[in-house]
This record gives sequence, structure tokens and C-alpha cells, in this order.
Amino acid sequence: MAEEVKIGVVTHFFGKVGAGLINLTDGDLKVGDKIHIKGHTSDFEQVVESIQIEHKDVEEAKKSSQAGIKVKEHVREHDVVYKIIG
Repeated sequence: MAEEVKIGVVTHFFGKVGAGLINLTDGDLKVGDKIHIKGHTSDFEQVVESIQIEHKDVEEAKKSSQAGIKVKEHVREHDVVYKIIG
């Protein structure tokens, strides 16, 4: 059984590029991690294919940073981001 751990909250959605900005309040995020984004109207899982911090591609974003990731569906402010472990 996979476990979900809260790692952050969506703070912005960039519709033109299909990316969400995540405030990593509770954990780190790496390329290849499987995440679950859940909110009032959002509820989906995906694998993180790329991460950007200040418009630069990075392999990993640490807790307390703001990370931009491509998302496969529309996300909204206050959606919670969980990392799926296992």
C-alpha cells in the first residue's frame, strides 16, 4: 500500500504553459517522484518530469523553496501536493 506524505501547496497556475508553482512547505521534490495533487476540483496523480526554480531546470527542489512543475491537469491555489511513497 502506497503512503502519501504532504510536501506542499500550489500557489499559482500558469495556464499557457500548463505548470503549477508549488510552495514546498513540508518536504523535498525530485524529478521522477510520483505526486498526488488534491483540492476542491483537482484530484490526480502524475510523475514529476521536470522541475524549475527561478526559470532554471533542476533535478531536485528542497523544502522551503518554490518549485515550478509541469502538470497534466489544471491546478488551483491551495491545492495540496502529496508525494506518493512505496
